Amino acid sequence: MASLKASPALAPGSRRTTGRLRSGCSPVSIPRPRTSLLENKSRTSFFGTACLRKDVRRERCSIRTTMQTIASTFPFSSDSQRQLYRGYQSSSPEVLESDFLVIGSGIAGLSFALRVADHGKVSIVTKDVASEGSTRYAQGGVCAVLAANDSVESHASDTMVAGDYLCDPEVVNLVCAEGTEAVLDLVRLGAEFDTNEDGTLHLVREGGHEHRRIVHAADLTGKEIERALLEKAHSHPNISFFENHLATELVTSQVHDEVRCKGIEVIDRSSGKSLVFLAGSTLLATGGAGHVYPNTTNPPVATGDGIAIAARANAVISNMEFVQFHPTSLYLDERFPKRTNAFLITEAVRGDGGILLNSDMQRFMPEYDSREELAPRDVVARAIDHQMKSRGDSCVFLDISHKPREEILKHFPNIAAECLEYGIDITKDPIPVVPACHYTCGGIKTGLQGETSLAGLFACGEAACTGLHGANRLASNSLLEGLVFANRSAAACVERKAALGDEDLSSWYGSSCVSDLDASAEQEEADDEQQTEEATALLKLAELRKELQNVMWDGAGIVRSDKVLIEALCKIKSVSTTVEGILGSTTVRSAQALLEANELRNLLTISELVVVSALQRKESRGLHYNTDYPAKLESEKHDTDLTLPTDLRSYLEREDVYSQNAAEGPHQRGMETRRKSASP
Repeated sequence: MASLKASPALAPGSRRTTGRLRSGCSPVSIPRPRTSLLENKSRTSFFGTACLRKDVRRERCSIRTTMQTIASTFPFSSDSQRQLYRGYQSSSPEVLESDFLVIGSGIAGLSFALRVADHGKVSIVTKDVASEGSTRYAQGGVCAVLAANDSVESHASDTMVAGDYLCDPEVVNLVCAEGTEAVLDLVRLGAEFDTNEDGTLHLVREGGHEHRRIVHAADLTGKEIERALLEKAHSHPNISFFENHLATELVTSQVHDEVRCKGIEVIDRSSGKSLVFLAGSTLLATGGAGHVYPNTTNPPVATGDGIAIAARANAVISNMEFVQFHPTSLYLDERFPKRTNAFLITEAVRGDGGILLNSDMQRFMPEYDSREELAPRDVVARAIDHQMKSRGDSCVFLDISHKPREEILKHFPNIAAECLEYGIDITKDPIPVVPACHYTCGGIKTGLQGETSLAGLFACGEAACTGLHGANRLASNSLLEGLVFANRSAAACVERKAALGDEDLSSWYGSSCVSDLDASAEQEEADDEQQTEEATALLKLAELRKELQNVMWDGAGIVRSDKVLIEALCKIKSVSTTVEGILGSTTVRSAQALLEANELRNLLTISELVVVSALQRKESRGLHYNTDYPAKLESEKHDTDLTLPTDLRSYLEREDVYSQNAAEGPHQRGMETRRKSASP
């Protein structure tokens, strides 16, 4: 795993120094600006971000390229990493330039692209087809203050309560205030939402909301939003799509005392061709990391790529311990084949009167919370988890059958059709449900304009940690956050373009800056023996991925303890070591093998971030529940910010950590943790 280093809290006006260690080099101390964007979110400028490293070999232009980063941050050796990429690097990767670069094509990435497209050329890079991502699977809707009896203050209050008061109040207020216009912009863009007879938007209520404020398109809201955005983006002459392109690492440079993101390195999955995309501003909108767990509502592409890539580039990552498990995904027993992603039963079913029942068909939520089925997701998920474990049941049941049949089919046609495929008529039968990993509340730490700790790098959507969600996301706030911060990031990037002028990005990306891969290796045709060897490695990697997912569910699931978290950390190290051995003895040639290896690498990075962040929090708050620290503490009301120094020895390689942790608990981890106090 990438070695984790956290940094101690700074006193006001103090300075932090940090250096980057490379083989044969001494650390170089870099003064940290007194005012960082990450410590003063009200600051609108996106220049002067914290410098996290300095390359002593090239002060003017330190390019971190694919193999240098992978070899130094992931526990794989340089030799095994060269094996991973051998056959995929040409002697000189093609360099493509644009004004704005977007990684991801969901609501955040597409909204951003449409905002900046009138100001320059936009490249949208996506790992799969453009329509595939978490946005299209969003059922419930997007929330905004639209009802006469609703208010920004009420929405903000609901958000703070759901986030267990770890949310940034400034961020919450601006998102709730700007959300109404952002949602109406979607309507003007062509998104077709459900309406009342008088033509006004039909609003529903979901768990955690005091009022009806959820705009929806039946139970296929995300799909409709994605359709409308993609249609507009495809028709814009300044927007180019690069589908089935796998982003591997950020390209960064050292300019004076500032690390700048210049773009990203990519491999075309269809041809194996290596590409470098360069841009004045890069937006990571890659979604979440649901597939770090065995059961998730996220699509297969959600492997935490953007967060992991940013972490390996030393961007600050925040609050990764807060993983949201949606209380109700469709449970399928052994009679049915396992789905690649769990089918979500939207929050709106409970908001519309659905009740939760145990195997004896007894309602149980009133025993856990006065808000009953409308309690926030973390409360409902823990209640379901407790019912299942205490009773030895495989699932609980969600029943909406007491409502009129016509009303159910009108509001939830997709859910009704999907359940019917498995013999469940939701107008008559209760729906078997279980919790599933649904949303990553932590991510790449950003300021109010979506800016990160690396100049030129922005993040939006689930990949980002803006401060909106705190310890738990309020239902239907995710699409809203993507819209609002896409708009804000776009404005900042347009301003940045004007400030930078016409910069020749490719002039400094020359042969001297190319990665130290075996660049002369040409793509080779694999013989039968090599194909068999790779196929065997692929099967083993798939097994290890499942093992990692089970480790995360057992050790960092809905309910945690220090003991199981430490055990999970040890097992992550074991999986990583095994993966290193496989890739060290196998030459990867096929696009599928490269994809599997990269995704597993990213999932390992995400796993470490989640577990180590969880070990740092000595309380239970929101989505993070630790039986060793069941109380919520005022002293622990802060963000957990981590950085991954690229050349320091891996935290997971320190055997002394485990013996110390086992004996003394989580108070000393051999890491420095920078924590930012949150307002009540």
